[in-house]
Amino acid sequence: MPLTKNQNNIYIELTKELSKYFSQYEEKLESFPNRKLLDSDLSARGVISEAELIKAYSKATGLTVLEEDDIQSTEPMADISVDFMTLKGCLPLRQDEGVVDIAISDPYHIDEVKYTFNNMLHLKVKFFLIRRTYLERVIQSVYLEQDTPEDDMDITFTGDMDSEEALRSLASEAKIVRLVNDMFSRAVEMEASDIHVEPDEKKLSIRFRVDGKLYEAMSPSLSLYAAIASRIKLIGGLNIAERRLPQDGRTDLQIGKSLIDIRISTIPTMNGESIVLRILNKNAIIFDLKNIGMGDRIRGEFEKLIRLPYGIILVVGPTGSGKSTTLYSVISKINTVDRKIITIEDPVEYRTEGIQQIQVNSKIGLDFASGLRHVVRQDPDIILVGEIRDKETAEIAIHAALTGHLVFSTLHTNDAPGAVSRLLDMGIENFLISSSLSGVLSQRLVRKICPDCKSTGKSAVGSKCKTCNGRGFKGRIGIFELMTINDEIRDCINDGDDSAAIAKVAMKNGMRPLIEDGMEKVKEGVTTKAEVAGISFDKL
Repeated sequence: MPLTKNQNNIYIELTKELSKYFSQYEEKLESFPNRKLLDSDLSARGVISEAELIKAYSKATGLTVLEEDDIQSTEPMADISVDFMTLKGCLPLRQDEGVVDIAISDPYHIDEVKYTFNNMLHLKVKFFLIRRTYLERVIQSVYLEQDTPEDDMDITFTGDMDSEEALRSLASEAKIVRLVNDMFSRAVEMEASDIHVEPDEKKLSIRFRVDGKLYEAMSPSLSLYAAIASRIKLIGGLNIAERRLPQDGRTDLQIGKSLIDIRISTIPTMNGESIVLRILNKNAIIFDLKNIGMGDRIRGEFEKLIRLPYGIILVVGPTGSGKSTTLYSVISKINTVDRKIITIEDPVEYRTEGIQQIQVNSKIGLDFASGLRHVVRQDPDIILVGEIRDKETAEIAIHAALTGHLVFSTLHTNDAPGAVSRLLDMGIENFLISSSLSGVLSQRLVRKICPDCKSTGKSAVGSKCKTCNGRGFKGRIGIFELMTINDEIRDCINDGDDSAAIAKVAMKNGMRPLIEDGMEKVKEGVTTKAEVAGISFDKL
């Protein structure tokens, strides 16, 4: 069908808009059969995200981008085939007095869709835009889940599960590529830290961890599980045919403008492999002590500690309490050209310019202790040890601190005074702890009240706030407890006092407990009492 002048203008605007996201868009058009194929290729490779495509389509055409929640109640339309909807990227939504609202995933078939509804079904049309992967999921749930298993849109693997070639072919299906890309795009948009792909007997659940809480984000047909799992393994460089043993892998992906580092873990379960993907958005992290929630007083004291010439500074708390972010913020603060900084981590979460970073590899005997032993021979000024897990690592770290190095590390303890007890439990002598330890920072994370809806989690349920997706919270912030080691606390350590006695002395000398810092943030309107109350301060 020949282009009208209006369509030509739309294509000119599309080129302009899409070139904002990919500067070579116009040049690439010359080597592709059509625009739709180019757009699909760029989206599949993560050069332009689906959200960016839809935004560009909207600006070029003037069409409204439909809220995805608005199409959940769509009823099947018997006069339109699934093949037509899939090929043209369209979905009839609602019909009223001879007018049908139609969601489309791109503007390239508008005339054909309009012609079909006007001339064959005698209906006027009103177009809206929607992401292609979401549109396909609605087609799947509204039209195909009621159909027979033979429907060609429903990918069911019936081949040899041990055949790597067959699984690779399955993982390369265009629909699966789009679905997995959509999973990553949505996770990045929601600022999720983890993706959980969990097969059950009757359903497949894909959950995102957002601000520390798990939410079901997608529920594809269980028949797609083998294809989805194979696609994820292929991306992560895992053995695509191995399902009996746990596997770990990693990869970097470009999702729109976001560069994300993905750590993949699989374990076999009774219903298939449980897959967890840890997402590190390299573009979204700004390592700055001012941004993590430290009040001016604590930050001032802590910055004095991190500028000491030697000693050990520990950051403590349970898994997922933000310890790594704090340590990277510290390193970012003190990373100067006149200092040699070496880290040994498991894993290296963020690569930092100007710092020598070592990845622990237990398979070849490179653990924290052996790595640290060699690090001290590299003439470092500052050493970061990802975690002190045993007596040997603790002893080497203490020796490094006593011989003129500034050492940072983490421990799993309940509070700052508990770090002393933990080191004693490892078998470290009292006098070594008291002479090397400079300070301990304990921390937890609490969710921040959404700045737009200003609601609690309970009252926000079901709301339409786009910022927090109706959860009432957006992002997390740290609450802190800082114990600076002075002579009085050193005497307590040397005398063998327990953590309760040490805490009493520390508070007399100005340490404010975690709960008080949390309640201060409640007064400031940053978080809620329920968030602070929900944190375990007594046990990990």
